[in-house]
Amino acid sequence: MSLHVFLYGAGVSSTLDSPPVLTLDASARTVPRRRTRFLALPEARWALLATAAFLSALPLHFADAPGWTYGPLYAIAYLAGGWEPALEGLRALRGKTLDVDLLMIVAALGAAAIGQVLDGALLIVIFATSGALEALATARTADSVRGLLDLAPATATRVTADGEESVPVNRLSVGDELLIRPGERIGADGRVLDGTSEADQATITGEPLPVLKTPGDEVFAGTLNGTGALRVRVERDPADSVIARIVTLVEEASRTKAPTQLFIEKIEQRYAVGVVAATLTVFAVPLAFGADLTGALLRAMTFMIVASPCAVVLATMPPLLSAIATAGRHGVLVKSALAMERLGEIDTAALDKTGTLTEGAPEVTAVHPATGSGLDEAALLALAASAEHPSEHPLARAIVAAARARDLRLAPARDFTAKPGHGVTATVDGRFITVGRPDSGLDAEADTDADADAGTGTRMDRDTDVEGGTVVRVERDGALVGTLVLADRPRADAAETAAGLTALTGISPVLLTGDNPRAAAQVATATGITDVRASLLPEDKVTAVRELQRAGRKVLFVGDGVNDAPALAAAHAGVAMGRAGSDLALETADAVVVRDELAAIPAVVRLSRAARRLVVQNLLVAGTFITVLVLWDLLGHLPLPLGVAGHEGSTVLVGLNGLRLLRESAWRRPDEGRPRAQ
Repeated sequence: MSLHVFLYGAGVSSTLDSPPVLTLDASARTVPRRRTRFLALPEARWALLATAAFLSALPLHFADAPGWTYGPLYAIAYLAGGWEPALEGLRALRGKTLDVDLLMIVAALGAAAIGQVLDGALLIVIFATSGALEALATARTADSVRGLLDLAPATATRVTADGEESVPVNRLSVGDELLIRPGERIGADGRVLDGTSEADQATITGEPLPVLKTPGDEVFAGTLNGTGALRVRVERDPADSVIARIVTLVEEASRTKAPTQLFIEKIEQRYAVGVVAATLTVFAVPLAFGADLTGALLRAMTFMIVASPCAVVLATMPPLLSAIATAGRHGVLVKSALAMERLGEIDTAALDKTGTLTEGAPEVTAVHPATGSGLDEAALLALAASAEHPSEHPLARAIVAAARARDLRLAPARDFTAKPGHGVTATVDGRFITVGRPDSGLDAEADTDADADAGTGTRMDRDTDVEGGTVVRVERDGALVGTLVLADRPRADAAETAAGLTALTGISPVLLTGDNPRAAAQVATATGITDVRASLLPEDKVTAVRELQRAGRKVLFVGDGVNDAPALAAAHAGVAMGRAGSDLALETADAVVVRDELAAIPAVVRLSRAARRLVVQNLLVAGTFITVLVLWDLLGHLPLPLGVAGHEGSTVLVGLNGLRLLRESAWRRPDEGRPRAQ
């Protein structure tokens, strides 16, 4: 018989003789993965064709091969990469707007008309590749949003006057009574009428441990029930469940998020109209005064080449792309140049707790043998781990992991029993062992000092002691032999990261968490954060982010769970922790910390700010070159080769300047590597 046993979470007592090692399907805790393949996108296929044709033509061109060998390849690159932006540009013209994409197509065709076929093809390939990557990012985000809906089960067991019936969840109504069997996902938001179990609701609240559910407690659709059976009354229409609202929040935030555009995009309409109008003027005016057609056309094409925003585009992109590459080498995946730019604009940081500031899983932080028990720390831990070994509850796994980390021998456990919300009992080496909460009541013969901290005489509350963690009581044959303290520890670099973000933004980060206020306060104290907002549902996190934005702040939100995805989408910039991050969070975020090093977040913000400074420098250089070359062409006679050389020279110059961020020193703090003041 297969059975998933949760420590403190079984809905009914479950007894096993020589129990097998049980595992919990990891897929039950994560969002089902749906991923659009890159080549499934038409934009990607066209961009790949254009790039392949361009790269095939390049060596033939440089080898001075006959034009008929590489000319058709360039033509394929132009057609494959340019037809879609050209079509979109024409549609924009119909709507009386002119964008830089269409200008780039015209510039590329103009370059080809005067013999600069390679330059035009390169421009086409750059824009086609950029459009394909943008389409992929959009598709992947949509995949994750759709996959989130798979968290909720397709059917639920409804209790009726005649018994039970299986119905689609979308046919449930407020007031329906559901039977939630052990290991099932809960089909609707509601309230427990009968039964005791624990629910893993990390996807909704971010709480690291399953939460005890008894009559009167609220439960959420899509969360995973433990081994207890629950009767639940539906209190929200399935279309209005928390999990459904998360989907809606992510979609709305993605649509309504104020676009932070790259500099060239902010001025593209006016710039494009100006260049087109000026080019036509440069062509028409001399022609009207008797100039020959070829000369007028050549001057106009030269003007379009030197006035085209190639250098401006490259002034913007190389610093941001170099910053992306450097961040990637250090374990931070920034998804686009636009995302890298946003990271440097933030002036407020908001952080999730579980899995972001903390490790996201409980660890044994203290072992307290009781006075007179005859056990030392190792023996107490081994005894508890032996009894816990059959369980798959997170606390049980943490206790067993701690024992194994010390290479302790675990004795076989027999007659294993798990009681919901309280703990476990088992026979270990012929002794009756109880491991559970301080008020577990597992053994009626328990010591009258059941609420005293072993060896200290200090009273303990239900879940924590003065050390700030979950207390687990260990009894042997009804007598208290010690306690264990478990906690979700802050990451080693959490305090450093909070301090780094404070230094960058000028204000302390805000802690936004779905966990309880006590746990949030403990982590805030350990990391130096003063603004703490706890017990937040996903929509509450979005509300907090938007409140900060209404106050004029540009918010960076850092999280890892499904419940963080709406806030990641709503924030000015979002960063997801990669190790345990949900698919939805990873796809929604602008950047992902792949190596799970929290200290990389202030580092990538500093890098983004450095990239923005280089962008400004490059725009000044590019603008100066364009101005000089344009005036030369208008007021004098700019030879076409010199115009092309000046245009390409400015492009190379700003490109090389942007590549400075590829250096290793670009990632380090300004004071890193220098002696610090004592």
